[in-house]
Amino acid sequence: MRTDTSSSTPLTGASGFRFAIVYSRFNDAITSSLRDAARAALREAQARDEDVEVVSVPGAFELPQAARSIAETGRIDAVICLGCVIRGATPHFEYIASSVAHAIQTASADTGVPIAFGVLTTDTWEQAEERAGSGRDNKGFEAAAAAIEMAQLFRRWHPARS
Repeated sequence: MRTDTSSSTPLTGASGFRFAIVYSRFNDAITSSLRDAARAALREAQARDEDVEVVSVPGAFELPQAARSIAETGRIDAVICLGCVIRGATPHFEYIASSVAHAIQTASADTGVPIAFGVLTTDTWEQAEERAGSGRDNKGFEAAAAAIEMAQLFRRWHPARS
């Protein structure tokens, strides 16, 4: 069950957890907005800045590799992956979008660390801008909210990892 981030209820519960935000520099105007919204969500939920590691990678294809590497360190309670893949005139979009989604899911399952999927897969630049706008509807904010909730669940299930 995901938290309804559209309400005005403040996010809470990130204090004492460690997070990583891994974002793609490709389509930076979009992904930097996703990153900033994820940071805002974590701050609102009382995560300390020193408990949030922010890492950039060249493109969406590199997100799962970095997320897995960070998760394997054992220092992070949840990873937030942020990127933007916009459909073009070739099948490249389908290969990248599908590969990234699958690899992020596999990295989370293999490492036992929650990895939130905040990768936009849109048909147009305008659709990406809508999803990376201001406020709680920004998909970076939503991905961070999901990461917080999953970190809380995993800690409840595996208290020895804290």
